[in-house]
Amino acid sequence: MVLMLNALGAMAQQAPTVPYNELRWRCIGPFRAGRTVAIAGIPDQPNVFFMAPNNGGVWKTDDFGRTWNPIFDGQPTGSVGALALAPSDPNIIYVGSGEGLRRPDLSTGDGIYKSTDGGKSWTHLGLRDGQQIGSILVDPRDPNRVYVAVLGHPYGPNGERGVFRSTDGGQTFQKILYKDENTGAIDLAFDPANPQTIYADMWASRRPPWSVGDSYNAAGSGLYKSTDGGDHWQQLTGALPDWEHDKLGRIGIGIAPSNPRRIYAMVDSPTKGGVYRSDDAGESWKRISNEARVWGRGSDFAWVRVSPKDENTIYVANTSSYKSTDGGQNFVAWKGAPGGDDYHTIWINPKNPDIILLGVDQGATITVNGGRTWSSWYNQPTAQLYHVITDDQHPYWVYSGQQESGSAGVLSRGNDGQITSNDWHPVGADEYSYVA
Repeated sequence: MVLMLNALGAMAQQAPTVPYNELRWRCIGPFRAGRTVAIAGIPDQPNVFFMAPNNGGVWKTDDFGRTWNPIFDGQPTGSVGALALAPSDPNIIYVGSGEGLRRPDLSTGDGIYKSTDGGKSWTHLGLRDGQQIGSILVDPRDPNRVYVAVLGHPYGPNGERGVFRSTDGGQTFQKILYKDENTGAIDLAFDPANPQTIYADMWASRRPPWSVGDSYNAAGSGLYKSTDGGDHWQQLTGALPDWEHDKLGRIGIGIAPSNPRRIYAMVDSPTKGGVYRSDDAGESWKRISNEARVWGRGSDFAWVRVSPKDENTIYVANTSSYKSTDGGQNFVAWKGAPGGDDYHTIWINPKNPDIILLGVDQGATITVNGGRTWSSWYNQPTAQLYHVITDDQHPYWVYSGQQESGSAGVLSRGNDGQITSNDWHPVGADEYSYVA
């Protein structure tokens, strides 16, 4: 008995202090991706793309989207809302954390990260209290000159919001456009011919947690322009809606590379929402489309991009993606209609407009032939899941609602030495539901 007690005592002393420290994580899927608002490509390497899901870190493909590999693992946050590569050196990558959206349920971030070796290593730069980064611009001639749109705290006021500029590669940031503690910046765009000319959308909004409906907009929203690299700003009005009369919300900006005086704006307003166009670099505006399918849900979707070779060909992102070839007068469904997959962002290769990358609620998808065929989004295990539940079968199943994709059931152990797409299936229609 004494020997047994001594043996038990010795075993107790050898027991690990943390009972689960030997457990290892393994990916079980589902392999359908989650909401993605941050994407980028390399014009001179048309096979290379980057995408950053709202809750999945940063991923890279070098085979046109056939396979994706994570390059941001190990960082203290996986929530990403903005991604930018330096045009003069694509090994320099800037990542803005936080989802970059206004949602009733979202993950906040902790500022800006930078890699100088193509994503092999990362350094945290700052803007930690911004929580939501909406956009990043890198000067095409100087990779150390960076502009950041900080949306700010999603559920309350804070001072670290607006447009920030760094001239030393992110070592320091200067606030260069600020309205108040309730107004953040969501979108930025360079004049393609002159990076000293910058456009910025300021958005005063709030969306209470776990509420249903659109964001609550407030005074302070508006489109701004600087012609001296951000030292001075002018609000652009013309025929654009305002807050006092039209309850102006978010604005998305797209500038024609072939004619920088041609600017398109996706404008969220309950009375004057739609697609607007300026032919004089923002001095005057005209609403060219008020189709709700194109601009509706403007607080969630406000992305417009212009073909690099044709100022009249534009693409917009909404519940589906639409295309116009007549300067925005008419739109046709281009991707996702009629069901809708919720399209957030568009990247067009400036050297080949047939190569396009889309950021969607199901991840990233690529076309290299102008939209005739698309890469799969069933190869990106970045699902945005809610309410994970298991059952008591053997092997057990794991269930969860997935952003914009219903609910999924995943087998915890495959029969072929791995878990494949054959080992998961839809089990419900609602992304927010509990599965029992």
